[in-house]
Amino acid sequence: MGPRRAMKVLLLTALGALFFAYYWDGNFDPASLQGARVLLTGASAGVGEELAYHYAHLGSDLVLTAYTEALLQKVNLLSYVQLTSRALPSLTDSKGSLVVVSSLLGRVPTSFSTPYSAAKFALDGFFGSLRRELDVQDVDVAITMCVLGLRDRAPATEGVRGVTRATASPGPRAALAVIRGGATRASGVFYPWRFYLLCLLRGWLPRPRAWFIRQDLNMSAAAAS
Repeated sequence: MGPRRAMKVLLLTALGALFFAYYWDGNFDPASLQGARVLLTGASAGVGEELAYHYAHLGSDLVLTAYTEALLQKVNLLSYVQLTSRALPSLTDSKGSLVVVSSLLGRVPTSFSTPYSAAKFALDGFFGSLRRELDVQDVDVAITMCVLGLRDRAPATEGVRGVTRATASPGPRAALAVIRGGATRASGVFYPWRFYLLCLLRGWLPRPRAWFIRQDLNMSAAAAS
């Protein structure tokens, strides 16, 4: 691919992402969540805690569950699978929605986060396959995959503090992006929105040069960890 063609592709991709972000945000009606029944897992910390505050403020009826970080790492995928399997009949009857909070690390692999990244990639595979099954069966259950980055005050952020140079995003804003995406039954949420471009670039550059990856890492801190 020549430089001119590459620039054209990037420009068209950026324009498409901007249109996607505008269209998705403009369709969000906060009143639609008044009285909505929401089962929220992981509500004790991080983006789950922020989601609980926002849903409560919007007048939703909440059922909250919590977990410890150590337990989450052991049962991450299994808990999603089991909860989804149990909730699917009710969601089918009510034409409900599944909103899955994942990570950029579930789309773009990175260094020094192998177990966490593997769990998030598994989530993307499971819910991507489930979405296709529901589509071919004409089951009206929306699945919204939320691709988020580092968030301030989140447990996962503490695990890579000092290793990555990536800037953490405010938790409340990330939570609002998740809520908007779920309420509009969007297929995907990217916060910050530039993650949409990064996921596309990953398909074009599946194995970036090591020197490029190092620009985002504090190698001395990584070696010490």
